[in-house]
Amino acid sequence: MADTKREIERKYDAGPDARLPDLTRVSQVADVRDRGVDELDAVYYDTDDLRLAAASVTLRRRTGGADAGWHLKLPVAPEVRDEISAPLSDDIPGELGALVRVYTRDADLAPVVRLRSVRTVRHLLDADGALLAEVSRDEVHAERPADGGRTARWGEIEVELADGGDPALLDAVDKKLRKAGLHKATTPSKLARALAETGTAPASRPVAPPPRTAGDHILGYLREQVDALVSYDPGVRRDLPDAVHRMRVATRRLRSALRTYRKILDREVTRPVTDELTWLAGELGVARDQEVLAERLRSRVDALPDTLLLGPVAARLKAWAVARGSDARGTAVAALDSTRYLDLLSALDALLEEPPLLKAAGKAADAALPDAVLKEYDRLSRRVEHALALPAGGERDVALHDARKAAKRTRYAAEAATQALGRPARQFAKRMKAVQKVLGEHQDSVVARDALRDLAIRADAAGESSFTWGLLYGQESARAAECEAELPQVWERATAPGLRAALTG
Repeated sequence: MADTKREIERKYDAGPDARLPDLTRVSQVADVRDRGVDELDAVYYDTDDLRLAAASVTLRRRTGGADAGWHLKLPVAPEVRDEISAPLSDDIPGELGALVRVYTRDADLAPVVRLRSVRTVRHLLDADGALLAEVSRDEVHAERPADGGRTARWGEIEVELADGGDPALLDAVDKKLRKAGLHKATTPSKLARALAETGTAPASRPVAPPPRTAGDHILGYLREQVDALVSYDPGVRRDLPDAVHRMRVATRRLRSALRTYRKILDREVTRPVTDELTWLAGELGVARDQEVLAERLRSRVDALPDTLLLGPVAARLKAWAVARGSDARGTAVAALDSTRYLDLLSALDALLEEPPLLKAAGKAADAALPDAVLKEYDRLSRRVEHALALPAGGERDVALHDARKAAKRTRYAAEAATQALGRPARQFAKRMKAVQKVLGEHQDSVVARDALRDLAIRADAAGESSFTWGLLYGQESARAAECEAELPQVWERATAPGLRAALTG
């Protein structure tokens, strides 16, 4: 089973004459303790075209030191990575291979660089002897196993914050190191430097020129969402909080943009991609919907006084949530492991490389984009007015759900145009989000009532009291009624004449 830790560190170039200053003069640091010298031997794996390196991802097999084994490092933020480790073995652990599959696709992983390092380690300790940070000096020898075995040598200093440490410590140490003449490393990792100094760096995405046309803006937005989708894949596999939600949002935004801006991108060409995005959103939705529902019901139960909890309510809800959650996550991961998903990723790449642009794509953004947003808005208007005209009940619930989907699509359409249209599009998206929120709360109550009815039936069949489940059902019914009463006011703000006029200029 792989272990994970959050790695927060800074790297500095260190020539042969570089010396560490007295770090006991750094605030919080009471003692600097030598921890000896390690000899490390690491082999880094990547595809032939260095897809992992291009994504700032590293996968290595290392011997020597206290943490020998396989290490996968995934970027989180500048100077922050998640390091996922697995025991030493001859082959790449399956769990780590799965986490990088979104980058490697169907390409094989093979050794690309071998790094041998002599590491001198020092620990920075506080007054109680607790570890604050580890400072290491590495003398590195890099070798390419292929390409003629080219080599490079350099020295560097790393300062890695201890688990749970204060990031401000890194700033204080940085100040001391810079004063001593050390400079931040120009490359983010040893692998990146090894590749650069042996003459083979990963291909980088060309820097796009500033967007000028409507097509430029929409393609830029699509590229952002594809990058987001890819970046959240490992988080879904690791079951990180909110990863499924964020990945599904990126999927829905892609699908929405392809549908909304069909006068910019040929719908006949993009339709197969849109269909596959619908499939992926559905597979991810099982896990996300269950996650939201379980949390909603838990909060409802937790809010009740003990006198109203008749029977093993909490235990039954927990067992129900665990069983349903496990099945839902399995569905999401199975989708990510499928050939169909990899084909979708390839199709998205192809779409961005050779976009099927139509004549309107060459127009100015403020001339082409508002009409597409307002077309979605008009669809939303019809659905809201239809729902409000219906009596309370199942038919109205369905109509309100349809309106919610239209509100989400209208909001995404406005967000896609925000860079081009500025504040009017942001304000428009904000109003649509408010409509989506009240409609979403209503739909959540509908789904919660179905679940509560099922839980009540199960409790009754097991000889337990169903009183609490009925009470919660009543609360959800009341919440739905509140949402229906609130909707006309929210919708009135979303239909303000100035909002539409500002969008069209």
